[in-house]
Amino acid sequence: MRSPNRSIAGPRALSLRALSLRALSLRALSRCALLGLKTALAAALTAAPAALAAQSPAAAPPLSDAERRVSRAVDQRTPAAIALLERLVNINSGTHNLAGVRAVGAVLRAQFDSLGFTTRWVDQSAVKRAGHLVAEHPGPGPKLVLIGHLDTVFEPSSPFQKFEKLADSTARGPGIIDMKGGDVIIVTALRALKDANLLAPMNITVVFDGDEEDAGRPLSDARRTLIDAAQGAAAAIGFEDGPGDPTKGVISRRGATNWTIRTSGTPGHASQIFRDDIGAGAIFEAARILREFQSTLAGERYLAFSPGLIAGGSQVSVDSSGDGATAAGKHNVIAGTAVVTGDMRTVSPDQLARTKTAMREIVAQHLPLTKAEISFDEGYPPMAPTDGNRRLLGIFDAAARALGTGPVDAVDPSRAGAADVAFIADIVPMNIDGIGLSGHDDHSDKETADLRMLSVQAKRAALLLHRLSVAQSAPRP
Repeated sequence: MRSPNRSIAGPRALSLRALSLRALSLRALSRCALLGLKTALAAALTAAPAALAAQSPAAAPPLSDAERRVSRAVDQRTPAAIALLERLVNINSGTHNLAGVRAVGAVLRAQFDSLGFTTRWVDQSAVKRAGHLVAEHPGPGPKLVLIGHLDTVFEPSSPFQKFEKLADSTARGPGIIDMKGGDVIIVTALRALKDANLLAPMNITVVFDGDEEDAGRPLSDARRTLIDAAQGAAAAIGFEDGPGDPTKGVISRRGATNWTIRTSGTPGHASQIFRDDIGAGAIFEAARILREFQSTLAGERYLAFSPGLIAGGSQVSVDSSGDGATAAGKHNVIAGTAVVTGDMRTVSPDQLARTKTAMREIVAQHLPLTKAEISFDEGYPPMAPTDGNRRLLGIFDAAARALGTGPVDAVDPSRAGAADVAFIADIVPMNIDGIGLSGHDDHSDKETADLRMLSVQAKRAALLLHRLSVAQSAPRP
């Protein structure tokens, strides 16, 4: 799913920070002759202490021999990974191109089969979608769930269809970061773990949904496979592109819920509006509700709600998608009906529940001789920031630092849109997302990947899986 305010921050940015730190230290030490050793050391320690702590090799334990083998294996696998990414991007898998989604699933299924996973395809024709790919690797370690998706927002009718190399470090293509790049990172990390003889004891379930961009309905059926896979898991890891910044991880996502208001009033001649026996009409009632939503609810942190469509008149018809409407009326007739549809974003189940209650209370206070009701769809649930999620991000951050590619901290939830990991956030004690392929402009014909980050993210992911799996017991929040 799309997140705003993307930027590319790859190894070059990390290197520049390191160079800046070296320059700061050299300038401080050069004062030795005048200030004395004690003063110079104090100056060096005062120069950007937070950055020094973040970048110093001593800030994280060094890689073990096994982890160094993993890192080398990723480097060796990177050319093949980029070739796989190009192959996947060149297969159109818009959500409603069911054959294309299945074709991407078949390519990735072969990858997991060759890794020794047990794979299966879960048909989703009952919800008018292609299906989901599940790959399982049982082992004695704590159960880890890895989440990707096969579909993109680009249907066959889109002119944006092919992988295009822009430079050695960048490429453009439909779904290259959202999220075929993340899918390839999963495969690459697991291959590197196998090359390093570390995969065998791991207990891993991979779920690639085929309809993340436009989920089938009801959602309870469309996400049943993922929810079932999450039972008993110690951690869930999503490989969406997140904020597009490799120094950030996602431990909280705002959910997305659609709402619909329907109002009715007494039709009559416009000259008689507000009479005791006629009242205010349906459009004024809709306007009252929207005005009170704004005055009552606006300003709460991480809460967003926005009407996207409004239609009113003597007759109104909204199409099945909720994205289009037709209306008929006359300027001298009081509107008998009105419909408003909108979107709401919340950061936690509690915020969602409170906001729904407040909206219902506002809707229930009608203008004279009008009626109104509000309904909510199933929506994508929010993923609240929890101590368990923070702990998992800490393990990922430590792995990144050990590789020399850290630090990684939490992105602001306002920059993290709805995604599949949220469906299991209340089941799994530790969750993280947004550690897929970095880039910018997803969901547009400028969707671009920073290919340098493919190996970086694969190494980080592989070390995270290894460190979770070798723990004496699954960490608990």
